[in-house]
Amino acid sequence: MSEHENTVPLFSMSDVSVTFGGIQALSDVALDVGSRQVLGLIGPNGAGKTTLFNVACGFVRPDSGSLYLRGKRVERLRPHQLADHRISRTLQGLGLFDRMTVLENVMVGADRHAQTGFLSALAGVGHRDDARLVSRSRALLEELGIEAYADRLPTSLPYPIRKRVALARALVAEPELLLLDEPASGLSQEEMADLGTLIRGLTDRMSVMLVEHHMDLVMSVCDDVCVLDFGRVIARGAPDDVRRDPAVLAAYLGDEVEHRATEVGRCSRYAI
Repeated sequence: MSEHENTVPLFSMSDVSVTFGGIQALSDVALDVGSRQVLGLIGPNGAGKTTLFNVACGFVRPDSGSLYLRGKRVERLRPHQLADHRISRTLQGLGLFDRMTVLENVMVGADRHAQTGFLSALAGVGHRDDARLVSRSRALLEELGIEAYADRLPTSLPYPIRKRVALARALVAEPELLLLDEPASGLSQEEMADLGTLIRGLTDRMSVMLVEHHMDLVMSVCDDVCVLDFGRVIARGAPDDVRRDPAVLAAYLGDEVEHRATEVGRCSRYAI
């Protein structure tokens, strides 16, 4: 990796604003996701996190502002272009296909690599490169500890396993930027800790931006945290600095912040 690649963020937003029916969802938002970095996006309910995430995925077109990939401006990012830009995302609702096996669900996400399409690969009649997708998909399932479920249908599996299937599907395209939408929802504390270890392990080959409500996970895995409130960035920096920022405390605790300034460490108990 060149010195230039090290200094230019993998993904950036600059002065992004979005309105819905006169309501300002985002206002002049700027953020950077560095190479092989985990950026956490947090904020109270209604802060604009989902809107920002959807802008990053191309589902929402901003009224103003710019998006950049590897230092180059993207004129208009569209959802179907994500794979071409080496971006993958997970969904809150998982979005798995109930009548496909776990392996088949994962291979759907590998279509960027396919020469003749993943269905041909499954049938064994595709290009030899497609056959490699089966191997790559199985390797990812093994990496995530769920290879034993490869031939099962998602509906027969516990929710935490299905979450990992959805993650494997996002990873099989070998993205440079992985967007995770509330990856810890529905997980136990132990499962959340395992997820944190997994996310940190991904940074040897990609960057990660995650929207998350569980502060413990955010603080343990993120290099940087961006905090939104009423559509504006109110804080940005290292997790410990953000957790102690008066503006962040005020956003979550309101007027009580004046009476709880000595209890900053307890902020991690609040779901964000």
